[in-house]
Amino acid sequence: MIAWLHDELTPLPPTARALGPDSDAPGLLAAGGSLSVARLTEAYSHGVFPWYGDGQPVLWWSPDPRMVLRCADLRISHSLRKRLRRFRADAHCEIRIDSAFDRVIEACASVPRDGQPGTWIVGPMRAAYRAWHRAGAVHSFETWIDGKLAGGLYGVNLGRMFFGESMFARETDASKIALAALVAFCRAHGIEAIDCQQNTAHLASLGAREWPRRAFEAHLARCVHEQAPKDWSYHPSLWAQLGLDGPAAPPTPAEP
Repeated sequence: MIAWLHDELTPLPPTARALGPDSDAPGLLAAGGSLSVARLTEAYSHGVFPWYGDGQPVLWWSPDPRMVLRCADLRISHSLRKRLRRFRADAHCEIRIDSAFDRVIEACASVPRDGQPGTWIVGPMRAAYRAWHRAGAVHSFETWIDGKLAGGLYGVNLGRMFFGESMFARETDASKIALAALVAFCRAHGIEAIDCQQNTAHLASLGAREWPRRAFEAHLARCVHEQAPKDWSYHPSLWAQLGLDGPAAPPTPAEP
């Protein structure tokens, strides 16, 4: 039996109580409650995230294993590397951070998850992550081509951890370019890993791997309370982190 969160004062249960792999909903931990900034911060700090559909209460998940992309492990195909070099050199192409967050989350909401009908980023979820964005913890990485938003992604930053939420593309490789920019930014700011939540072939092709829940939570315990990056802007020099301009520069030291 999963826990029911009656109000903000009801704490999330230990993640060990999430439903197991033999259940109809493996990883489901709790239901109910709100999507307040305080609740979302509590949840993500412990590796828990909301995912539900229209007509359902808020459902809270802690899957085991967890799909994670170590920033050092990003796999860039030969064709994508060529595309990134062209993008880097083209004055009409740029990466922006947080310049069109509302447009990014709306575009992501239009993309069905794993081929399911409709969207999992329902209206209350979009409102909640907009509020969290205004509070400074949610960010969008955007691929702009010829002055148009071609693709992007959004996710959550707590300390030295980034939690990827969703991505979209309107042009070939535009979401992959945004992900590559996110990895370059993370490497430069001492963020070692990006949470990808669930296993997909696409994520695996980019270098993401499954971590046992215990290992993922141990990583969170070490990094979510550290100083988060202060400068959320993207400078073209960050591409060097991916070796696009010769050897990657070393990560910047953690801010005091």
